[in-house]
Amino acid sequence: MSRQGGSTGSGSGTSRVRSSGRELVKEFTPSATGKPVKVFPFVERIGLEELLSVRGRAVVRLPLEPNVNHVGGMYAGALCTLAEAPGGSLFLSAFDIKRFYPIVGELCVRYVAPATTSVLVEGLMREEEIERVTAELESTGKSKWEIEQELVDETGKVVATSTATYFGLSR
Repeated sequence: MSRQGGSTGSGSGTSRVRSSGRELVKEFTPSATGKPVKVFPFVERIGLEELLSVRGRAVVRLPLEPNVNHVGGMYAGALCTLAEAPGGSLFLSAFDIKRFYPIVGELCVRYVAPATTSVLVEGLMREEEIERVTAELESTGKSKWEIEQELVDETGKVVATSTATYFGLSR
């Protein structure tokens, strides 16, 4: 089952259709090979993997190990990092990073269920939103947008949801 989700912002409505948790897990199985994210040492240490990064869509996975907490589930801070990561991938795939950079303004994570497997998140930004942000960056040197996501375990079960506000700024 598909639903609307992803990025929103000033003057924007719903975004492109997001994969359901089960569809996402079917597309990116636990054995799917990801590219280790090595931009920041902390992110590398927790094992974050980029499975897909194309204009308007990013899929990132975080393994359970080494992110296990005191009760055997995934550490909440690791899930926060996972929730934040697609925003950077989306920005890198859609905007001129020589002229502009993204920064997180706010991140809200709602924990739904313990994560006892690796966790996937899909970040989306529809083309109209990319065009709006591009126009604002070009004209004012700054822009703001929001991304809503679901974090799902290996069975497709939602373990957390997140809303992140990002800013694009001139270098």
